[in-house]
Amino acid sequence: MNIRRLYSGAVGFRKELDSLLRWNAREDPHVANLAQEIIDQVRKEGDSSVLNLCRKYDKVYSETVLDLAIDQSELRSAFEEIPEKDSDALVQAANRIEKYHRAQKQGDFQITDDSGNNIGQIVTALDRVGVYVPGGQAAYPSSVLMTVIPATVAGVSEIAVAVPTPQGQRNSHVLAALHITGVREVYSIGGAQAVAAMAYGTETIRKVDKIVGPGGAIVAAAKRLVYGPVGIDMIAGPSEVLIIADPTANPDWVALDLFSQAEHGENSQSILLCPDENFLRLVEESMERHIDSLSRKNIIVKSLETRGAFVLTKDLEEAVAISNIIAPEHLQLAVAKPRKLMQQVRHAGAIFLGVKTPEVLGDYSAGPSHVLPTFGTARYSSPLGVYDFQKRSSVIECVPEGLNDVASIAAVIADMEGLTAHASAARARIRD
Repeated sequence: MNIRRLYSGAVGFRKELDSLLRWNAREDPHVANLAQEIIDQVRKEGDSSVLNLCRKYDKVYSETVLDLAIDQSELRSAFEEIPEKDSDALVQAANRIEKYHRAQKQGDFQITDDSGNNIGQIVTALDRVGVYVPGGQAAYPSSVLMTVIPATVAGVSEIAVAVPTPQGQRNSHVLAALHITGVREVYSIGGAQAVAAMAYGTETIRKVDKIVGPGGAIVAAAKRLVYGPVGIDMIAGPSEVLIIADPTANPDWVALDLFSQAEHGENSQSILLCPDENFLRLVEESMERHIDSLSRKNIIVKSLETRGAFVLTKDLEEAVAISNIIAPEHLQLAVAKPRKLMQQVRHAGAIFLGVKTPEVLGDYSAGPSHVLPTFGTARYSSPLGVYDFQKRSSVIECVPEGLNDVASIAAVIADMEGLTAHASAARARIRD
């Protein structure tokens, strides 16, 4: 494998780093145009367009959209038919995910100001949410758990799930995961047509308030286009891992962690930062030894050669500084003192502490949702969580003895802004 080598002390390093990350800024106009065409068609024609698009893109032939719905009995049968070790693993993962997200729930609060007025906040769940479960190239039962469970914990009363079923093939593990979550509304629809149907509604599918969940380029483009009429969680890009390692790490483990991210797809990004050149060499040698044993070897090699990199840094502190520039989706601190190093981390979707905590645990079983900000958006956004399915309302209640203070302040500021009606409305409440 020919993996790019960068040296943080070299002239032009930042330019090379920007080049490595440049894919993130690209947007295929053909994909965006196609997504817009599909959305416009679904908005105009409703159910009939969904059926036509499912035939065209997924080779799924149905007479009505109701035929695309997957009922509870099929979900239950799938759960009962998969191997017991598989169903046990899904149930255990679901329990861990639920426990973690219950700790995220936000509550109401009320405080009394110095004038005796009551101000506070109430937190309410969204009414109806659409969840997109990717499934065009592979099946992801873990994505079912990582999206539906936080919505359920938040108290969302209606959850509609869309999952693509290419050639009409329904994956038993995905259906089993849906059964575990208890979701009651599932459609075998994928792509931009699923996003459009949930965003605007059809004769059969009622519109939702927010759409969450990862997907391919066409799904990301569609989510961007429907934002406004509905909320979205984020625009997900190719998966990323950035590993900061020191010589105490096991080079074989680090090599496998880089492989595990690269096998997501050719556009996935795996980057290793380390201040020890010999350790980088050991990892590279390990990768050469293990690559032939992996079923997705070709994808892994393409990913690592086009978007991967080994970066030799001056020290671990500089490695963290570079990581903060990249703001990775997944950050592994495979070092002797990970908690100390974490204090310098400012931007990362998820942080994995220590050599015994690989990113793969976050994908499946640790507890936090694996739906994370990508391509640098961890600078300003967060992992999917219960808070994505809740909204907050401010609550204000003035009492007679406290009204004068706030009304007088409001009237003066309204005068500053030239809004005389505002000022009059405030002064009308002021008692002599």
